Formats: sequence, C-alpha cells, structure tokens
Amino acid sequence: MKTTEIFSKGQKVSINFTGEAWLSMLSEDIKNLDTTVYNVTFAPGSRNHWHSHPYGQILLCTSGEGYYQEKGQPKRRLKAGDIIEIKPNVVHWHGATPHSDFVHIGITPQASRNNAVWLGPVSEEEYESY
Repeated sequence: MKTTEIFSKGQKVSINFTGEAWLSMLSEDIKNLDTTVYNVTFAPGSRNHWHSHPYGQILLCTSGEGYYQEKGQPKRRLKAGDIIEIKPNVVHWHGATPHSDFVHIGITPQASRNNAVWLGPVSEEEYESY
C-alpha cells in the first residue's frame, strides 16, 4: 500500500532503524516551546529499535499501516487516525507492517531533556510475532 505524503519525506535515517525510513523535522523550537515535532516515514517492513523517552512521546498516525509494541505487551496494529500516548520510560518500538508504508507525526515534550534511550534492534522474531 502506498501512502500520500502530507509533509516532506525528509532525510533518510539509518541509525537506530531497521530498513528504510525518513525523518523530517517540522518544529524544533526548544527555546520557547521545549517541544519537537517531526514526521517519520517507514518503508514496508522497517521499524525503529527498542527505545524509551524519559518524559514520554506522542505519535499521531497519518497514513499507511504500522505496528506499536511496548516491551512485554502484545504488538498493536496502527492505521491513520490512531494516537499513541507513550508514558515516560516505557520501552517500545514502532514501524511499518511488511506490506505497507507507515507515516506518523512524533511529538517529544520537554525536548531539552527528553532524548531517546536506544536499546537495540527489534528481532525478526519479535517483529513477526503476535
């Protein structure tokens, strides 16, 4: 399934991702808002690594089909219109299904002190399991 882009696809990212993904920063006003807003596009089968955020994260799913999984919990299927509110320090990953692009807008509150803590790749077994 191909998606229609709302925002620029941005620059290709590879560090802390498996497969092809792109990142476009939409707002980086850390000085005044202390928040970053970004568009992430995942090619089919791509995903980011396990990670957490000390102050949480919000995902606004805009197109395609994706997955979200918290460590120790079942994987959830995502579609356009879904909103994921990730609590502080929850280890998780997100990305595309094997047959669809997936695009979400990420919002990182308290960005000046909310850097992601990267923990390593999602295995094929973890990605494929339900």
